[in-house]
Amino acid sequence: MFDRTGPRQPGNRMQIGTPTLIILGGLPGAGKTTLGRALARKIGAVHIRIDTIEHAMWAWGFANDLEDVGYRVGYALALDNLRLGLDVVADSVNPWGLTRQAWRIVARDAGVASFEVEVICSDAVEHRRRVETRPQDIPGHIHPTWQEVIARDYRPWDGERLVIDTAGRSVEAGVAEIEAAMAKS
Repeated sequence: MFDRTGPRQPGNRMQIGTPTLIILGGLPGAGKTTLGRALARKIGAVHIRIDTIEHAMWAWGFANDLEDVGYRVGYALALDNLRLGLDVVADSVNPWGLTRQAWRIVARDAGVASFEVEVICSDAVEHRRRVETRPQDIPGHIHPTWQEVIARDYRPWDGERLVIDTAGRSVEAGVAEIEAAMAKS
C-alpha cells in the first residue's frame, strides 16, 4: 500500500499508489497540530485543522454553537484534496467513534487508504503545561483550559490505530514513527 523511498518534497510524488488520509486525534495540547504540520510539511500533504475551520466560522458570525459543522467542512475539504491526488493530514480532537468513522468514510468515498493516529501526552504535568502556556497560533482563538481538557467527552478508540506519545520526545521522532508505521501498513 505504501512505498516511500524517502521524504517527499511538495510536488514530488515519491509514493507509489493512491493518496492517503492520515487521521489524527487526541486531546487538546497532546501535540496533534505540531505533529500534523511537521508530517504534512515533510510528505507534501495538505493539513486540514478543524480548529482553524471552526474559529473562522465563529469569527465571521456564521454560528455560535457549531456542533459538527467544522468537522463536516473538514470532511468535504479532505475529500476534494484526496480526489486531486494529494495526501491529507486531518487534525482534530476526533473524540468519538462517530467522528472517526466519518473520516474513514471520507477515505472510502475518495477510494484511498486511511491511517489513524491517536496522539497522547502521558505525562499529565507536561500536558497541563502545554495547555496552559501554548502560544496563540490562530488570532482570536481561545484555547480550552486544563479543566475543560480533562472534562472533555473523549471516548476510547475502538479501531486499529497507531498511538504516538509525545511526552518527552521530539516532533521529528513522532513524525518518523508515523512514517515507519505507514510504510509497514
